[in-house]
Amino acid sequence: MVFDPLDPILLADPYPVFGALRSAGPVHWHEGMGLAVAVSHAACSEVLRDRSAGRIWRDREPASSFTAFNLLHQNSLLESEPPRHTRLRRLVSTAFARGHTERLRPSVRRIAGSLVSSLASAIAADGSADLLTHVAEPLPVEVIAELLAVPVPDRPRLRPWSNSIVKMYEYGLPAPAAAAAEVAAQEFVDYLRWLAAQRSVSPGDDLISDLVAVRDGTDRLTDDELVGTAVLLLMAGHEATVNVVGNGMLALLTHRDEWTRLVGDPSLLPTATEELIRYDAPLQLFERTATARTTVAGYELAPGDRIAALLGAAARDPLVFPSPDRLDVGRSPNAHLGFGAGIHYCVGAPLARVEIAAALEALGARLPELRLAGEPERRPEFVIRGLRTLPVTA
Repeated sequence: MVFDPLDPILLADPYPVFGALRSAGPVHWHEGMGLAVAVSHAACSEVLRDRSAGRIWRDREPASSFTAFNLLHQNSLLESEPPRHTRLRRLVSTAFARGHTERLRPSVRRIAGSLVSSLASAIAADGSADLLTHVAEPLPVEVIAELLAVPVPDRPRLRPWSNSIVKMYEYGLPAPAAAAAEVAAQEFVDYLRWLAAQRSVSPGDDLISDLVAVRDGTDRLTDDELVGTAVLLLMAGHEATVNVVGNGMLALLTHRDEWTRLVGDPSLLPTATEELIRYDAPLQLFERTATARTTVAGYELAPGDRIAALLGAAARDPLVFPSPDRLDVGRSPNAHLGFGAGIHYCVGAPLARVEIAAALEALGARLPELRLAGEPERRPEFVIRGLRTLPVTA
């Protein structure tokens, strides 16, 4: 069985197809995408943890047309393997470990509360409003802007840059969208070089300042590595949080008992956060390349063969998650793979959890009677799964 990642029916609800694939076997060859696809939780976990299956970056071709996009990935923590990955992770983790998540926790709650108040005002004025526009989309951008201390006048540029660049990860991307992604990447590279230069002269308590200053003996991040790290934080942090909040609130509002349960018991916020990441995964697919002959769930890979962990399929595996198609805000344990696994586990996961929980807390406290006000519109993309609109009322 194969699936078409551009099929609107699949995009609307891929999980029955994923279930059929799991029943047929843990790994399948996908001719259209030109790679093997792991669909069981165990097989996906193998893909993510197997050191014989690494993140091997291949420049977007023609390379001369994608100089900035390729530069970001050539210098990204996510696209490197040991020993370089070990070095980058050590430096980046040292910078992150300087208390940034806890420093931002009060700001995240304040931002979430302000955005939900804006949503409530829009609903009061017009009868309904888009939860994505008012809450899900601006929240992670504002938080990352705080993390990097981006000047307020420049912050509106971050979201369009991220939205354009991440489209490059989809299959069958039209040429104009690819060209727009390169323009966005170049603008972002130039901006971050300028910002890093400012912080090298006038450091603050932000992550850019710490990335500029971090040392391991005489080792430090190069300018390109610093830029690659900052862009990764924006793209991964922005897209994941937007889509967990959007997909998650759609799930909660269509499973009303679980929304009511969460509103009535805020102590469930930590488990609800994990469940929303699992239930409708914001990142559906994550690729690896075999660096040596290896096997994944009995499927043989030769050096250079590509394989993807289909994270949305792993998240509904009944061998790991009892009643996997049921939304359960109290689900525990919850061994989802939404933040990855192994050496590439998401360095920003703690901050993402704070953001998602803050959004849920503010929505539940300010708008407990929230409900859908129309049919949501889903983005026509497979790898990064999310909504275009989520109309709500209260």
